[in-house]
Amino acid sequence: MRYFVIGDEDTVLGFQLAGVEGKVAGNPEEAERVFDEVLDNHDFGIVLITERVAELIRDRVDRFIFTQAFPLILEIPDRNGRLEGKPDLRQMVNRAIGINL
Repeated sequence: MRYFVIGDEDTVLGFQLAGVEGKVAGNPEEAERVFDEVLDNHDFGIVLITERVAELIRDRVDRFIFTQAFPLILEIPDRNGRLEGKPDLRQMVNRAIGINL
């Protein structure tokens, strides 16, 4: 199972230094194109997408997350931090398991 990252230049570069493939997307058209390319390649099991890029194609990301089981799509903050109103990892885990950690 391979990882892929979609995001801004800094995020993609950082993950590439760790051996993760990725592409930069700076506008909705690029984000749609890269998202489609990744979904068409069944070698990728986990797709990391920055929250800001995911917002550019929110309908597509949500539609895929709520209707498909594979690959796993994870939204991550970029170098500027979390978007306002987004839960952090601890909050998401607490909600998922129903226990406060």
